[in-house]
Amino acid sequence: MKPLDATARGVYLITVTPFTESGALDLASTDRMVDFCLDKGVTGLTVLGIMGEAPKLTAEESRIFVKQVLARVAGRVPVVVGVSSAGFAPMRELTESVMALGASGVMVAPPATVRTDDQITAYFEMLHETLASVGPQVPWVLQDHPVATGVQMTAPVILRILKSSPTCVMLKHEDCPGLAKLSAIRAASDKGDLGAGRRVSILCGNGGGLFLPEELSRGADGAMTGFAYPEMMVDVCRAHAAGDVERAHDLFDAYLPLARYEQQAGIGLAVRKHLLAERGVIASGAVRKPGPRLSPADLADIRRLVARQARRLAELG
Repeated sequence: MKPLDATARGVYLITVTPFTESGALDLASTDRMVDFCLDKGVTGLTVLGIMGEAPKLTAEESRIFVKQVLARVAGRVPVVVGVSSAGFAPMRELTESVMALGASGVMVAPPATVRTDDQITAYFEMLHETLASVGPQVPWVLQDHPVATGVQMTAPVILRILKSSPTCVMLKHEDCPGLAKLSAIRAASDKGDLGAGRRVSILCGNGGGLFLPEELSRGADGAMTGFAYPEMMVDVCRAHAAGDVERAHDLFDAYLPLARYEQQAGIGLAVRKHLLAERGVIASGAVRKPGPRLSPADLADIRRLVARQARRLAELG
């Protein structure tokens, strides 16, 4: 498996965790999901993220799922594993386990208990020590997602964290509004403020890539988020990298209504899993309890949006 490093770019898709209708892990669907993602051209995969229902898995289920994904990927793309936890002991245990299985790196978000700038930086200093105890070169991703964590990290604080931990090779930028912060971090990274020759990859995680074209124009290297149509993010990133910014925006606009619908608080994951089941990727759209169920009106909305999306994409060619 290729280690994660600061040259990472493209689309690292946040995967769902497939379950059967009874709530058990669905490993057959996991294999189909991996094949589907790779067929759509993703650059990497990220598992056990917030939309992967990681808190609903037991420690053993987490290891089983990661092992299944890594076996199916078979080294073809990097795989990042979310290991955020309330304490460093379980985080260290999971990190040690997934890195031994062949993961390319891990992702960590700050806990809700840290509030001040000094508390945040002190936490990540301890994190660096914890990961270093697993191995001196465990690459990790800093997840900045204030909506989920309640922790506001300013650009100067993020830069302090990056400077103090050279094994932090990527920022998963999910602040909103956050375009100015993204620009500031990219500029500091490109100027060498992180140290001589040191750069950091920045992938964007705002739900379903809702601001992806603008984020790419501000210096992002790609996306690390989820959507039932990952080809949207792949095609938008490719068009933007090729210099065809208008094409990137046109493609994005075609998918936007459905991406927006999928980002509804409360039912968004159920929408994504339903769409993946409709596309034949997973056998069931089940969300592990406690979780939402879609209403007949929700399903009608989704059918309409999918049909409109298909028509618009046909028009674009």
